[in-house]
Amino acid sequence: MLLALTLFLVTLTFIIWQPKDLQIGTSAVIGAIVAVLLGVVSFEDVMTVTSIVWDATLAFIGIIILSMVLDEIGFFEWAAIKMAKLSGGSGNKMFVYILLLGALVAAFFANDGAALILTPILLAKMKYLKMKPLPIFAFLMAGGFIGDSASNPLVISNLTNIVTVGYFDIGFIEYAKHMFLPNLLSIGASIAILWLYFRKDIPLRVDVAQLPEAASVIKNKKMFHLSWFFLLFLMIGYFVGDSYHLPVSLFALGGALLFLLIANHYKATKPIATIKAAPWQVVWFSIGLYVVVYGLKNAGLTDIIASWIVALQSYGTNTAIIGTGFLSALISSVMNNMPTIMLMDIAIDKVGYVGNEALVYANILGSNLGPKMTPIGSLATLLWLHVLAQKGVKIGWGEYMKVGLVITPPVLFVALLGLI
Repeated sequence: MLLALTLFLVTLTFIIWQPKDLQIGTSAVIGAIVAVLLGVVSFEDVMTVTSIVWDATLAFIGIIILSMVLDEIGFFEWAAIKMAKLSGGSGNKMFVYILLLGALVAAFFANDGAALILTPILLAKMKYLKMKPLPIFAFLMAGGFIGDSASNPLVISNLTNIVTVGYFDIGFIEYAKHMFLPNLLSIGASIAILWLYFRKDIPLRVDVAQLPEAASVIKNKKMFHLSWFFLLFLMIGYFVGDSYHLPVSLFALGGALLFLLIANHYKATKPIATIKAAPWQVVWFSIGLYVVVYGLKNAGLTDIIASWIVALQSYGTNTAIIGTGFLSALISSVMNNMPTIMLMDIAIDKVGYVGNEALVYANILGSNLGPKMTPIGSLATLLWLHVLAQKGVKIGWGEYMKVGLVITPPVLFVALLGLI
């Protein structure tokens, strides 16, 4: 256990620190290789991990490629300006509308897509509107929070969702039905609590007349109009694929590549450049870190977690649901939600999936929301901080946790009530 835990902590430190621009995927793969060499995991374990995460990883790449093409068309910038102008100049309305936009982007393009694509657009627009530092901080923190708190409704909304669905063989429709109410509660609670927390920093009036017309930022009108129909058919494809038990990545990645070819036909993008710019490091990050974490499973950590879940069950079903959600959240905030979701899935499987289905969804809510308590909790937050740093906006750990530790617990509790 000590060897496996030390290796995990060292790997995670390098992933967060990134010394000399060492990529996150490279650090994770090095950690995985060391784990195999030290005997913490076997080659068979590597194959097991790959079989668990391949669908989630390829689906994620597809979602990001699709998001990147839509971004090049001007789709998200158009949406951001539309939401801003819809507020009529009311700062409070704009705050709520931007959060609703973030929730939509997270639902259909994953929380990482929201961090990578929407964050720089919102930052640019706020600077264009000449907002002061405090309002900018409020909008950015709120936007970063909603990206994770609203990443629950669909299988494709978060990598953690795809991993869990694949592990327990949960259907696309079945998942959506179970998570509809919890996600709705999560969005409602997020907006209410974020507004209460930042209400003094939100300007009463914003001069939205300074913004350009939404139509003016569309770079390719044919592709823009076509994208709406394509996204509709893609969603239908997910549901049809569910009926035939087809992997999510078949539609997410396959659809993204098809959309990329269509965009190339209309000269809206350069496919090679887009594919090169895709976050391929995430592929190695997912597989590498999961291999390292599997060493903790081999060392008995999942047995310990399973015993904690059984102890929670002794206090009743509702306590077990709430407790499992918060247990997942706490581990995610310290360990990162990517390894946490696997450890918790294996632990719940040890307890028994049949009759404990609600615990699986509680784990997802905890793994998606819990990471907001610390900057290292999720890949989306790390990407979000990286994007902001590139734009000259640096948010310290203390500054971040001051918000995250206050807002996350009540939002998670409200969301978990949707499973009871």
